[in-house]
Amino acid sequence: MTSAAWSSTVTPIGELTGCGFAGNGWPGSTPGRVGPSPVTIATRTSPALAGVAAVTGEKSRGVYISSVGASVKQRLIDADGAAIYSLGHLLFVRQGTLFAQKLNSSRMQFEGKPLLVSERVPVDGVNLGAFSASDTGSIAYRTGTVEDQSQFVWFDRTGKEIQKLGPPVVFPGFGELSPDGRRVVLHRTVKGNNNIWLLDARGLLTPFTSDPSAENFPIWAPDGRKIAFNSNRTGVFDLYQKRVDGSGTMDLLLATPFVKSPTDWSFDGRFILYRSTDPKSGKDIWALDLSNKKTFPVVQTSFVEKNGQFSPDGKWIAYESNESGRFEIYIQPFPGPGEKSQISLNGGIHVRWRGDGKELFYIGLDGGLMAVSVRIDPKTQVIEAGPPELLFRPRLPGNLLQDNSRPQYMVSRDGQRFLVNIVPETSSASPINIIFNWKPKQ
Repeated sequence: MTSAAWSSTVTPIGELTGCGFAGNGWPGSTPGRVGPSPVTIATRTSPALAGVAAVTGEKSRGVYISSVGASVKQRLIDADGAAIYSLGHLLFVRQGTLFAQKLNSSRMQFEGKPLLVSERVPVDGVNLGAFSASDTGSIAYRTGTVEDQSQFVWFDRTGKEIQKLGPPVVFPGFGELSPDGRRVVLHRTVKGNNNIWLLDARGLLTPFTSDPSAENFPIWAPDGRKIAFNSNRTGVFDLYQKRVDGSGTMDLLLATPFVKSPTDWSFDGRFILYRSTDPKSGKDIWALDLSNKKTFPVVQTSFVEKNGQFSPDGKWIAYESNESGRFEIYIQPFPGPGEKSQISLNGGIHVRWRGDGKELFYIGLDGGLMAVSVRIDPKTQVIEAGPPELLFRPRLPGNLLQDNSRPQYMVSRDGQRFLVNIVPETSSASPINIIFNWKPKQ
């Protein structure tokens, strides 16, 4: 693959798979990088920092380094999150303290002792520290605690708060409401480990999985007895299921060479929609037929398609795609063939169906919760969608357009209440401190 803007070839750096690794992320580079971005990979003659290669436990978590084209990475140091290279030094947070240590990039190893920059520097749930550094000698950081807490809250259609569910939680992933509406399944990061948790009507959080590998993106079976999710316990994120009552073993549903995450389970229990990342076509929507374990593409183009959701009768799917140049909401027949119809007008993500299939909800690109009435003619299969209506603007956490962003709200079957993962009003970040002309001791 080549980049037209820079006439450069994209080359992979070392992979870390198996051994309970959660995955690789947050790459950086040493001198010799090309392009305008501080996260562009290095040239062939200089090593590239691989960022946090794993966060699944003390033995694997840390910062790794590799040369472009190399097959393996070398572990540099244990760290709480991603590291940044600046002025011949690597900046990293370990046990809440920001350090800088001289890095010999040609030998790919540290020299001397780490220098303390600041204490009480937090790292968030996706392993990003609250600091940054430039090549000109400036360091920006803040101190305090992680501020990415959020709270599940029930709202009515006007945005009026009905009830809080549980206490504020640090970095909960997206949630899925159980078929009976009594529990929420979610993934969250605790001490650097991603696992599946259950939240009951009393607000009690209990772990559902506890494997040292990463487990994410849980969805309910339509009868509420099983939960499907992805896990990288064998190196690649494959699809698994586990009984809610804890009986039996964790069953492998699907293993392929590509990263996968489930997004919805059909109401008849036969199909699971999942997102698959293919190096050739990118991010597409596939379906797994549980009756024969066969898979097939549902929406596969050169654009990004994700967050597929079954209609209540299982004959349609709603999803988001950026084929127009921005993300919009579409409906198309399942399993196909048939034409798709655009539902949103000014951009949209994170679609949900009402329980009777007569209304769709989604988040507008300005953060508003939208509602659209939907009628599908039973004879002609023509979709009639009403104009999008703004219900209210919830205080949603994080970057909604990021690659792995999933719906941060759930809908009651009658479409009258919404359980939203919001940022508490009391949440506030500490001031940012800046060190100018930072010159490390030689």
